[in-house]
Amino acid sequence: MTDRESPPDPERPTEPAPPLPLAEGDRVVAPKAGGLARSGLIVSVMTMLSRVMGLARDVVVAALFGAGSGADAFFVAFKIPNFMRRLFAEGAFNQAFVPVLSEYATRGSRREVRELLDAVSGSLTVVLALLTALFMLAAPWLVWVFAPGFGRDPEKLALTADMLRLTFPYLLLISLTAFSGSVLNTWNRFAVPAFTPVLLNISLIGAALLLTPLMSEPAMGLAWGVLIAGVAQLAFQVPFLVRLGLAPRPWPNFAHPGVRRIMLLMAPALFGVSVSQINLLLDTVLASLLAPGSVSWLYYSDRLVELPLGVFGIAIGTVILPALSKRHAEQSSEHFAAMLDWAIRAVLLLGLPAALALALLAEPLLISLFHYGAMTEQDIAMAAMSLRAYAFGLVAFMLIKVLAPGFFARQNTSTPVKVGIIAMVANMVLNLLLIWPLAHAGLALATALSAFMNAGLLGWLLRKEGVLVFQPGWGRYAVQLLGGCAVLGVGLAWLAPDWQAWLGWGVWTRVSWLALLVVVGAAVYFAWLAATGVRIRHFRMKS
Repeated sequence: MTDRESPPDPERPTEPAPPLPLAEGDRVVAPKAGGLARSGLIVSVMTMLSRVMGLARDVVVAALFGAGSGADAFFVAFKIPNFMRRLFAEGAFNQAFVPVLSEYATRGSRREVRELLDAVSGSLTVVLALLTALFMLAAPWLVWVFAPGFGRDPEKLALTADMLRLTFPYLLLISLTAFSGSVLNTWNRFAVPAFTPVLLNISLIGAALLLTPLMSEPAMGLAWGVLIAGVAQLAFQVPFLVRLGLAPRPWPNFAHPGVRRIMLLMAPALFGVSVSQINLLLDTVLASLLAPGSVSWLYYSDRLVELPLGVFGIAIGTVILPALSKRHAEQSSEHFAAMLDWAIRAVLLLGLPAALALALLAEPLLISLFHYGAMTEQDIAMAAMSLRAYAFGLVAFMLIKVLAPGFFARQNTSTPVKVGIIAMVANMVLNLLLIWPLAHAGLALATALSAFMNAGLLGWLLRKEGVLVFQPGWGRYAVQLLGGCAVLGVGLAWLAPDWQAWLGWGVWTRVSWLALLVVVGAAVYFAWLAATGVRIRHFRMKS
């Protein structure tokens, strides 16, 4: 399949028809052009709500289970289907499905779009149902593969396997949710898919508070919460598909041309888009061989990095993929290049100060969020080490999210997979080199370094292909960003109390100080940018 292969119906005009309601006429038109910044803001706000609820969830789990065996078992049992969810649903499937769906929506008929949705949803359900059943049966072996260190504790291994049998159906449910979200995103309905993860956090908080006291093994209540969340998230999105007239009637059809194209695109994308997730999973495997609590230390630090990554990086990547796919279908190469440049600028605008703040405030953040109940001062100190290492790679994690769509939107998945394999091998080597002197923090640092290699190669190849063309003004912009980060760093270092003092404070004192630091840091950073000429209008971009 070449980049410029004909659309589903080549006799139809290449330009979209005038906007019509979906239910009228035979054509399904591409969504109206909207502002990428506005769409990104919508996704960012919803993602922020989800991440804040996720942190609240982790606060509850940390208070109840700390970094003990029950927490380790749950994190592994949740990480395995969650990893595969990102690999299949939000990863390879989404990156392969959205460009094909965008092409059908831009150039195809309403009937062709409906047939594609029916065939894809039915085929996806069959494949994932079989995988779910197989992995539930193989749960003990999966645990041994992904957390071999648990083999030293038969009770911990058995508990994790029992949890995994409850959490694995989440893969099927959340993948169908991701399918629904991809359709909604293609029609510029970004708010609903971005809000949906909130339901996972609500379910887990409810399970932690209400179900765990009823269980003979309290941590099993969290596994039930994952299963409940999968049902709730899928049920939440279906009515919005019905309202658009896009609710599929699932019927497997692997011979459908669109399904075949998606499958061909997915195969290499399984590696290309999810390398960072594979690297994080490798961290878990090796961490299970280290001191007890290592898995949890990495988990808590990764959760803090996921907040800005989701709010900024993933949000921008989410809105830019359908827009890039549309521009590629319309063969608008100049607008395509300008969108990529816009995405990189937006990521750096928010990613650089976020990474710096995470590194400078590692202990205060961890203490404010997690130092309650079973979470000890030693746990805080250990998690802070891996948090700083992950923060170092935050900008690279974000850049991957916006550079990879530059390939996937053009239905090129072979190039990112080659880059992904190189980065994954580098991560393995760095893991083995850094785990001995730095323990779990070495695993986090290896992930960060390999992410920079991944992002750097993706950017270099996009430039080489002429797809990424930097717009004028990058020199001035770099000075503005670096100056803003310098002002931010000085302000936080001067204002923040020593982290040992935070240990003796109550929750409201911690929250108040943390809020003050966030507000002051943001104020001085954006004040510097405003004083040096950065304006909101500079980030306006039509989809």
